[in-house]
Amino acid sequence: MSETVNAVNEKWSSLLPSHEFDYQFLDSSFDALFDQEKRLGELFAIFAGLAIFISCLGLFGLTAFTLQQKKKAVAVRKVLGATVSNIVTLVSKDFLKPVVFGMLLAAPVAYFSMTSWLEGFAYNVGFEWIVFLYALAAGLAVAFITISFHCFKAAVTNPVNSLRQE
Repeated sequence: MSETVNAVNEKWSSLLPSHEFDYQFLDSSFDALFDQEKRLGELFAIFAGLAIFISCLGLFGLTAFTLQQKKKAVAVRKVLGATVSNIVTLVSKDFLKPVVFGMLLAAPVAYFSMTSWLEGFAYNVGFEWIVFLYALAAGLAVAFITISFHCFKAAVTNPVNSLRQE
């Protein structure tokens, strides 16, 4: 590599001695063009992770609070023959509906902001609508994992203990 650069430098000096030979590699030029986008992506990733963590903490606390209030209702359902999966489905359905509603609300905003950001690039490939389905699936999975501890704990608890306390 250095031999080739030296040979080009010598040829340049012989042809244009009044101008200095200044070279750069194309890959480093492209990297410099996208440095700002890389930093912006890292910043978004950090703050998105922080927002997801804070929302999971809130959802975890809300689940604990709600199930503490519905302890008697869950116990009565268990006494009447509800299975663990029935109780988990019943409880988690109430918490997963706002996640779906939030995604439906955020999807158009995300679509328009992404298309306007991508228009600034010379070659943009756009993105498919399936990305929103992946985001919905990931959001539902994170929300279900967050609330599943309290759901399974409420479903497995002995109903006699819950009804005796009330």
